[in-house]
Amino acid sequence: MAFESLSERIQGALKKLRGRGKLSEADVEVAMREVRMALLEADVNFKVAGAFTKRLKERAVGSDVMESLTPGQQVVKIVNEELTDLMGGKERRLETAPRPPTVIMLLGLQGSGKTTTAAKLARHLKGRGRHPMMVAADIHRPAAADQLEQLGERLEVAVRRPEGEEDPAELVKNAVSEAKRDGRDTVIVDTAGRLHIDSDLMEELDSMANAVEVTEMLLVLDAMIGQDAVTMAEEFTSRVPVTGIVLTKLDGDARGGAALSVLEVTGCPIKFSGTGEGLEDLEVFHPERMASRILGMGDVLTLIEKAERGMDEEKAREMGEKLLSDQFTLDDFLEQLQQVRQMGPLDQLMSMIPGAAKQMGSAEVDEKELVKTEAIIRSMTPEERANPDIIKRSRRRRIAAGSGTRVQDVNRLLKQYQTTRDMFRQMSRGKMPRGGKMPKMPFFD
Repeated sequence: MAFESLSERIQGALKKLRGRGKLSEADVEVAMREVRMALLEADVNFKVAGAFTKRLKERAVGSDVMESLTPGQQVVKIVNEELTDLMGGKERRLETAPRPPTVIMLLGLQGSGKTTTAAKLARHLKGRGRHPMMVAADIHRPAAADQLEQLGERLEVAVRRPEGEEDPAELVKNAVSEAKRDGRDTVIVDTAGRLHIDSDLMEELDSMANAVEVTEMLLVLDAMIGQDAVTMAEEFTSRVPVTGIVLTKLDGDARGGAALSVLEVTGCPIKFSGTGEGLEDLEVFHPERMASRILGMGDVLTLIEKAERGMDEEKAREMGEKLLSDQFTLDDFLEQLQQVRQMGPLDQLMSMIPGAAKQMGSAEVDEKELVKTEAIIRSMTPEERANPDIIKRSRRRRIAAGSGTRVQDVNRLLKQYQTTRDMFRQMSRGKMPRGGKMPKMPFFD
């Protein structure tokens, strides 16, 4: 999960305030000191961390908090609001050209993830009804055009690569003309990167920007490099008119403070975040949702959006009918687990459920358990999957051997399946499961 250690530290500092009936200025001072240390350890710019905690303290010792019946909760509310403002306040959508095509240039240093981000962005826009084209304008890295072309084939998105003696500016100009001719409404330009910012790189970017009307210039930054990402953002924004930022590798936890620093330092909003290696792992950046996740308050809206994208509506309706009519088989159980996996890493999904981390306690999300579950079910015969009640001792030994697992693993899976089926059987009769608890799923240790 992004910001896992930062989240734990901030939640720990605020937890000490939540249970207090009344707060003193000293209580707030101690908590704010811990919040500031948490920010600095996450590699948030020290000036940003200092200004942020100063604003928090000024608001937290105000009369509205000190005289409140629940001062701890008021402080959490203030931290949530300030974190949201620090990251931009609200989502910033991509601009659209008055007359198509919209031209989006991706800038950044070598290794920041521009080429993959170009493909992710194309997939994102295509899923929203747009008709993009990608342009391989990195003429300095021979494999760049091949990589983009392979990604384009996977997405069924056209890719324009250099022909003959085309320089980057001429290439982009010709690509835009082709996009107009072919009815493509968006052109995504993957520009060249360097190991460091130099005058040649900036001149090349200027020449491309002057050759066509550019709608968006998005700076792609690797969130894992911490303070260096903010430094790069400062240099780029001082030389070219950057309109937004894409933070890649935000699924990692180490030194993720760039997301909390970059807007304050550069004035450029974060528009997207890369949350994994898959082409589907690009999210619109919602500051209020990210603040909520950091404070352990979940992110239900993003979870719902992932579910809507990852699950077929007709299949979901059929599955609901099976569950409530007691026709839920192990094939259905496996299909549900596979659909959950398509939504993204399980730890990310759990971080979006309010209070999930607290309820899980020391339990850890284990992706390997899902793989093991799938292997066990696939080792069963069609008859066994349809009617698990026939799986007695000898069959369980055979299934364990065929799946490379232990008989205990098979027993545990069958028990989880039975518990799930019993729960929905009770719900179909208008009853809640005993104790009101959901069954333990096969991806927790």
